[in-house]
Amino acid sequence: MLDNLKAMSALAGLMKSKEALKGAAERMKQRLSDLRAAGGSGGGAVRATMSGDMKLIGLHLDPPVCMALASNDAQSRQQVQQLIVEAVNNASDIAKAMAQREMAKEAEALGLGSMPGLENLLG
Repeated sequence: MLDNLKAMSALAGLMKSKEALKGAAERMKQRLSDLRAAGGSGGGAVRATMSGDMKLIGLHLDPPVCMALASNDAQSRQQVQQLIVEAVNNASDIAKAMAQREMAKEAEALGLGSMPGLENLLG
């Protein structure tokens, strides 16, 4: 509880300093866009890369996966689609965890310490 009061006090101090808060927001925006999280599925046959601000920035399909996607077999295409979904979701989970760590570091640098609920900010 004492930590929560300290965090609230630090937050109140920050609200008075809009420039510090704006600077922190800009730093976080840049850090998150620079972060890269790679996820995969199918033993690495499908790999997705996401930024810390949750944008899909790359998708790699090994040649056999591409051939399955191009086939006339609906089941093969469905399996590839599922692998893509799994790879993107995996990369998303990793990106969220990385972003949460970055936000926690920034909160600490601002003197906010461990803010309750910060870990759930990105879902």
